[in-house]
Amino acid sequence: MAQPQLPSLNYTVPESNFFNSSRYNSDGHGGHNTRGAGFPGLKKRGHNLGSRSWIKIDPDGSSKIVELDKFTVMRHCSLPSRDLRLLDPLFIYPFTILGREKAIVVSLEQIRCIITADEVILMNSPDGSVLQYKSELCKRLEASKDNSDDLPFEFRALELALEHTCMSLEAQVKELEMEIYPVLDELARSISTLNLERVRRFKGHLLALTQRVQKVCDEIEHLMDDDGDMAEMYLTEKKERRENLTNSDLYDQISTSENSKVISKSAPVSPVGSSSGVQRLQRAFSNISSSKHGSFLSSSSGGENIDQLEMLLEAYFVVIDNTLNQLLSLKEYIDDTEDLINIKLGNVQNQLIQFELLLTAATFVATVFAVVTAVFGMNFEDTIFDTPSTFNWVLIITGLFCAMLFFAFLFYFRHKKVFPL
Repeated sequence: MAQPQLPSLNYTVPESNFFNSSRYNSDGHGGHNTRGAGFPGLKKRGHNLGSRSWIKIDPDGSSKIVELDKFTVMRHCSLPSRDLRLLDPLFIYPFTILGREKAIVVSLEQIRCIITADEVILMNSPDGSVLQYKSELCKRLEASKDNSDDLPFEFRALELALEHTCMSLEAQVKELEMEIYPVLDELARSISTLNLERVRRFKGHLLALTQRVQKVCDEIEHLMDDDGDMAEMYLTEKKERRENLTNSDLYDQISTSENSKVISKSAPVSPVGSSSGVQRLQRAFSNISSSKHGSFLSSSSGGENIDQLEMLLEAYFVVIDNTLNQLLSLKEYIDDTEDLINIKLGNVQNQLIQFELLLTAATFVATVFAVVTAVFGMNFEDTIFDTPSTFNWVLIITGLFCAMLFFAFLFYFRHKKVFPL
């Protein structure tokens, strides 16, 4: 009676490099195209419409331009669709640094990239910041090939993104300071509509720049407060543990398969019993693999030494916090200038009110003379008209009364604090 053979156990072979596979083709212009997975000759509707230009940077410092669609990047980097939406230049999202199982999603200013343990996939853009980041990262990776660097590849790429963002924001703050300080000093000397309009425009720029710096500062601080998120960013160590786990599982499966073959040859087994034994063996292997994978995740998130990344983030947090303090100092200077302008405008307004009150008092005094003139201009008989010099006394008495009344107004206005200043 022929003995039934045990089915061979399937094990996972480590995935080869995605960009070195046969699906990666070069075009005639130095660019590269990547065909999605599927049957040859089968066209997908809208597949090429979602392709974007990316810059792939390897750990040795070499770079090349590739054309990848959204689903290819999601499959290669094991990222959900919502993470790639953060990198879309058509949408405005807050600055983000996300740690995932196999990648770090970075969206800082114009630097939008996906960092893995083996490569950096940078969104291609004609912006000077992207080109500067790419050239500087390639230069540093080429220089560090012979030198031993404590930082893994993903942290060097993340450090350069943080450094470029912080330096760019600091340069913009210094440029704004050089432009706004002379305008504020000129406005303090001479209040004019042109100077007020320029200060208003600069204040809008200051508010927008402060919001951008504040978002970067909040994102770094939020990342430093969560040890689990920082532990997720150790991609190189997680990759090594995953490879060790895969190799150990492969060795256990091979050894167990050989033992099961020896047992099957030495003792006859019924078909029903053999199939149930294989199922139990497969369930045992799946339990062992899941337990090892769970222990790997717990060790990478809980017991991970995150001091290296924490010191890196803390250094750039100090830089971006200093930039934020410069913006707050500039805002305080603008507020002080506005207070000075309001004081000057209030002083001018008080002077106008004082002049108006003095003019009102003078008008009242003149009205008294007009009343006297009108009274003596009436057609009636009186003994005062018999002596012409008597009218001079009338004018003198009226003038003294008006003068006393005018000085009484001044005394009241000044000592009763009618004017705020």
